[in-house]
Amino acid sequence: MRKSKPKKRYLQPDSVFNDEMVTFFVNNLMWDGKKSVAFSIFYDAMKIVDGKAEEGSNGYETWKKALANVTPSVEVKSRRIGGSNFQIPTEVRPARRNSLGMKWLIMFSRKRNGKSMADKLAQEILAASKGEGAAYKKKEDTHRMADANKAFAHFNR
Repeated sequence: MRKSKPKKRYLQPDSVFNDEMVTFFVNNLMWDGKKSVAFSIFYDAMKIVDGKAEEGSNGYETWKKALANVTPSVEVKSRRIGGSNFQIPTEVRPARRNSLGMKWLIMFSRKRNGKSMADKLAQEILAASKGEGAAYKKKEDTHRMADANKAFAHFNR
């Protein structure tokens, strides 16, 4: 590499849960630099999840469980070998794993039907924590694709 590796930027933990993952999630949720709006959407979603979550768990724990359920461990990467393209299964780095899980949760909650973004996000979090919903299905499809192409795993660098 010609350039030096960029420095890793660390995030400040949020004020309510004191967790850096929440800040990272809110940064992905944010549109047009409106972080306070994104935080209010997230906290409102947590209140909704608190009310609907099963007994013995709060909204924050349900969100953590949902995030763990939608984070992929393998993905396929396209690689050109000998004139043809192969889908090669590769393991996902831990930072990318979290990032993909968060982005899938947010993307599919935006596509949901509902009144407010907080309501849609709460529905997707509840569904993902139970092993249902579109974000969980995306993870399952990704794993299925990697499993189907495991014959090409030896092409991995």
